[in-house]
Amino acid sequence: MTTSSKTSPFESNMDSKLNVFLVGGAVRDHLLGRDILERDYLVVGSTPEQMDALGFKIVGKDFPVYLHPQTKEEYALARTERKKGHGYKGFECYAEPDVTIEQDLIRRDLTVNAMAMSADGQIIDPYHGQKDLQNKVLRHVSLAFAEDPLRVLRVARFAARYHQYGFEVAEETYQLMQQMAKSGELTSLTPERIFKELSRALDEPNPEVFFTVLKKSHALSEIWPELDNLWDVPNPAQHHPEICSAKHTLLALQQAVKLHASTQVRFAVLCHDLGKGLTPSECWPQHRGHEKSGLTLVEKSCQRFKVPNDYKALALLSCEFHLHAHRAFELKPSTLLKLFNQFDIWRNQSLFEEFILVCQADFNGRTGHEDFVYHQADYLVSAANAAKGIVAKPFVMQGLKGKAIKEAMNQARLAQIKLIKSTWQHQ
Repeated sequence: MTTSSKTSPFESNMDSKLNVFLVGGAVRDHLLGRDILERDYLVVGSTPEQMDALGFKIVGKDFPVYLHPQTKEEYALARTERKKGHGYKGFECYAEPDVTIEQDLIRRDLTVNAMAMSADGQIIDPYHGQKDLQNKVLRHVSLAFAEDPLRVLRVARFAARYHQYGFEVAEETYQLMQQMAKSGELTSLTPERIFKELSRALDEPNPEVFFTVLKKSHALSEIWPELDNLWDVPNPAQHHPEICSAKHTLLALQQAVKLHASTQVRFAVLCHDLGKGLTPSECWPQHRGHEKSGLTLVEKSCQRFKVPNDYKALALLSCEFHLHAHRAFELKPSTLLKLFNQFDIWRNQSLFEEFILVCQADFNGRTGHEDFVYHQADYLVSAANAAKGIVAKPFVMQGLKGKAIKEAMNQARLAQIKLIKSTWQHQ
């Protein structure tokens, strides 16, 4: 046990009748000086009957978790777990008053998450989490780590979050994660659970680290084989000095973060070049037609993770049309109009604007091109806005009907696109 003199982040209305400890991520982030967004509490030596008598409401299905009657924060009874089945839900819990805090903490994933804080500010740290915090190491607490395959994804996500502080995954933890990937346990994870971890990782400061950790753990081939296949697939050096298709994809993901892009955009960035994984090696480093061939892989990826429809729509369109955006200045006005129709900018332009962010991240996600200006973005937005300014009312007032209105609007939109194109050509 180690003590800390740091100010306790406990709520002032903690019930003195319970032996309560702040646990997990709240303690970790408190010691790191990060804002605590969520607090979880551990109750040692109590029973469900005592919790009920104090007004706590039970919400846990698999083990006893309660909501505080005033703060609505979570309080769990100390417990041990024993593996009894396959997958991340195959556990038998024991939550009696004789369970010690050390027994509860040892079942947690990482040493930095296996600390507790008492109401008077003492840090309970039986597994040396503070030392690993100081040394910036993400290390498993015990071999029981391997009983829960979800922890492979969690470690990768923590690595993506704390990379900015210099944290690295311990080599022995990598070895254990590799064994877990080889065992086939990852196949027990549900699509919904995988996508929850994936989407949370995409929202971290360094989401690319999530995928490099999974790759090193040999887990990426199990979780997302279409993305895994991009490793060691070369690109033409004159366009991609980084060469490797996977490295380019992760560089593009970093650029999406710099653009403060949504998780939908970041997911689409990961999908935009999946088709390169299908290029026969004798055709390398060229990847002709990878946009169309990649659509089936994007479909598979979206089905595997059961992604929301907005994620899927953007990913498919980005895969198919990202080269259109890069070649925007070469495209005929009629081709641009077809592109605008594909995105249905007339009713909602937000999807098209997200697509442009994907393309900008792709363009800048190349070694030495990180700060290049993507002029295509402004050009495409200008052309879209000009075309969108054409509405049906003037043509209706002229007496046109049905298809004649649509044709007249198309011609007017083409004229506006041509005008924008001409303006840009003379700049």
